[in-house]
Amino acid sequence: MCGIVGYIGTKQAYPILINGLKRLEYRGYDSAGIALINGESRIYKVKGKVSDLESFVENKDKSGTIGMGHTRWATHGEPTNNNAHPHESQNGHFIVIHNGIIENYSRLKKRLEDRGYKFKSDTDTEVLANLIEYIYLKGKVSAEIAVRLALTKVIGAYGLLVTNKTENNQIIAARNGSPLVIGVGKNEYFFASDATPIIEYTKSVIYLNDYDVAIVTKDELTLKTIKNDKIIPKIQKLNLDIGEIEKGGYEHFMLKEIYEQPKSIKDTFRGRVSTETNELILGGIHNVLDKLINAKRIIIIGCGTSWHAGLVGEYLLEDIAKIPVEVEYASEFRYRRPIIFPDDVVIAISQSGETADTLAAIKLAKKANATVIGVCNVVGSSIPRETDAGVYTHAGPEIGVASTKAFTAQVTVLAMMAILLGKERKTISDEKYERLITELKNTPEKIKKILTHDNEIKKIAKLYKNASNFLYLGRGYLFPVALEGALKLKEISYIHAEGYPAAEMKHGPIALIDENMPVVVIATKDKSYEKIVSNIQEVKARKGKVISIVTEGDIAITNMADHIIEVPESHVVVSALLTVIPLQLLSYHIAVMRGCNVDQPRNLAKSVTVE
Repeated sequence: MCGIVGYIGTKQAYPILINGLKRLEYRGYDSAGIALINGESRIYKVKGKVSDLESFVENKDKSGTIGMGHTRWATHGEPTNNNAHPHESQNGHFIVIHNGIIENYSRLKKRLEDRGYKFKSDTDTEVLANLIEYIYLKGKVSAEIAVRLALTKVIGAYGLLVTNKTENNQIIAARNGSPLVIGVGKNEYFFASDATPIIEYTKSVIYLNDYDVAIVTKDELTLKTIKNDKIIPKIQKLNLDIGEIEKGGYEHFMLKEIYEQPKSIKDTFRGRVSTETNELILGGIHNVLDKLINAKRIIIIGCGTSWHAGLVGEYLLEDIAKIPVEVEYASEFRYRRPIIFPDDVVIAISQSGETADTLAAIKLAKKANATVIGVCNVVGSSIPRETDAGVYTHAGPEIGVASTKAFTAQVTVLAMMAILLGKERKTISDEKYERLITELKNTPEKIKKILTHDNEIKKIAKLYKNASNFLYLGRGYLFPVALEGALKLKEISYIHAEGYPAAEMKHGPIALIDENMPVVVIATKDKSYEKIVSNIQEVKARKGKVISIVTEGDIAITNMADHIIEVPESHVVVSALLTVIPLQLLSYHIAVMRGCNVDQPRNLAKSVTVE
């Protein structure tokens, strides 16, 4: 959500900023802007895309070796030129760009208005800019002190960059609850809300922690807390290649990431599954393994696609390890006064590692002395720093807003955890333990086979691209897959879709079924197969159009369904990893045929870092 990029050094800032904003477009935004400093400051900002900003500044002065840029996703105030960032304080002393939400902005704004301040925008960020300026002028303090003092009066989340007209050879960066990373070069520093705009310039980075403030010139970085305690910066190396954040010949990042899933799943279990002994080793949870083995309850928290992965995890952990599991929306968990016991284990799932609701839920669980394990994709993100232990998914950068390979990587991690716990708790035999590991290892090749059906799926998409509604049905392990398939279609094609347990169809949704209602049924061979066959018959009796995901060689459903998409035979434990692939492709092709912006769907952001 929103994007920040900044530069201070010896190079011209503009090319770095505009390229960085393009790298951050995947995060979701509605306006863009930059500030350039070259003795004097210039601000250019527009409603619309980064390309609109480029056109706007084409014939303007773009010089300056210090600058910062922003892509805004509207919270306070509609998407307009005035509400776009950067924001300048009333008297021009400060320029601010900001990700996050200042929760007490209204009260601060009233106090500033009482002291003569007037506002040009509807944003909470302009309030922050004027608060910093007010403290700066009233207290006659340095820009650094003014920023730190202002932040002690702020309630809410922020990742921000600040420049000052008088001390215009520095950028001040600060973070609380909204990610910010600083790239370290030779006589230059780069700033961004994630590593994607930085990777082509440096692999040395500093991840800011909550309440950190960095005072940066081209030659020096000083790191403090907002209370003025000095911190020794910890420089880390990025394990990221520039090719991973480019399309690589694919039309969209989403399609590339769908096709990357054989690799991302293999990368996720590489080094954790021994090819020689067929043993599972999850070093990231070694120090809490005893607590997992003896857990009376596991609570899985997540949002969106991560919540769906958690639902698959519930089936896995209860089926294999025989541990009771509850799956919670992180956004609801934190507000409903949940009962958490010290011997509970909480598994927090997030692709970005920065999801605001999930982070807040983690803090709630830790306050109750529960053991918290993180499952996320981004190294150096907040969740790995907040949790007691964790497992990275190693899916690689996911640029498309609609999550695909992150989901299958998350399910892979949860499957490994369940299999390992099944062995340690002796709830599965040694033979089944080895069989399940083999099934997991064979999954990437099976997904490659599914991907060869892409053209068939594209033909089905063409038939239903103008549908107004879709219904997705699944049972057992495949019910969460139905939910995920429906979410993908909603996210990128803007077609209304709902996922249901197939048995619940008779309790309401069946009223919607007619000849205009496509029904996607995930119906691979498992213990519920006969039941799902009956559900399909019920749909066909009402003239519904059935698109069914079936096991290779299926006869019964093939003879009933209007369209079938085959997946290789597999154990039910890995069925979600296979059956979700055709649903991702179906959604993708429908969205492309409808002319939708697949990688940047309207109103959505890749990482939801505010409530």
